[in-house]
Parts: sequence; C-alpha cells; structure tokens
Amino acid sequence: MSPQPPTKNSGHAEPPLWSIGLAVAIILGAPLVLYSLAPPGPIREGDTVFSDGEQRVRLSTSVTGTALKPDDTCLLDPNSPLIVTHAPSDQPDETMTALVQGNPSSEWPFCPLHAEVQLRVPQVFQKPAMFSAVRAVLVRWLGRE
Repeated sequence: MSPQPPTKNSGHAEPPLWSIGLAVAIILGAPLVLYSLAPPGPIREGDTVFSDGEQRVRLSTSVTGTALKPDDTCLLDPNSPLIVTHAPSDQPDETMTALVQGNPSSEWPFCPLHAEVQLRVPQVFQKPAMFSAVRAVLVRWLGRE
C-alpha cells in the first residue's frame, strides 16, 4: 500500500472554538465592566434612577383626582425604576420629582404606575448594581448565605 498524498488543506487548522468564545465574552463583557466602574454623574431631568430599598415617598399629584393631604404617601418597591421630571438643585436635602415606571401594583399602599412622587437624593441610586445582582444569584444557586 502506498501512502496517500497530502491534501492542500492538511497544513491549515481551524481556530479552536474556545478562543472564539473567549473573544466574544470579552467583547460582550467589557462594556458591562466599564459601565459598572464609571462614577455616577449628577441627576438630571429625564434620567432613570432606582429606589434604594423600600421607600415611603410623598405623592406629588393626586392619583385619584382629589386634593392631596400632607400625609398622602405611597410605598416604592426596592430597585423600582423612576424617571426624574424635576431634578434636585445642588443642596443635599433638595427634593426631586419623579414618575414611577416599574413594578406595577394596583394595591394600596404601593405606588401606582406613572404616579408622580417626591423624594430626596439619598433615597435613589443611578445605575443598577450589576455585580451585586450576579453575586446574589450565584449565592442563591450555590445555597450559601
């Protein structure tokens, strides 16, 4: 038996799939890492902010169409998204006005969808904590507290 002649593709090897997968993971993961490391900027009108934990906030306008009382409040869920309609000034205790965007609930005392609420800067944060959310999911999956 005579050996088979080499084909012209025998010297060319396909790139390994793991290196392609690693390149894709780096390309998709780099913006998330850079976004999470960037410092938050000032809160402006039109920005999306998130409630920092469960918050009791004052309603800015009446949801039912009746006149507001000084104690008209509702409850925001943790990490509830809000769109800023009136930004705070440079003073730390200045209130801002925002529209409730997420976690629709028709039950009182929770804030209804698109309700206008007043809150302070320490009650919100600007960007979701991605790494802490990933960590919480991994802890839940692994069963460690």
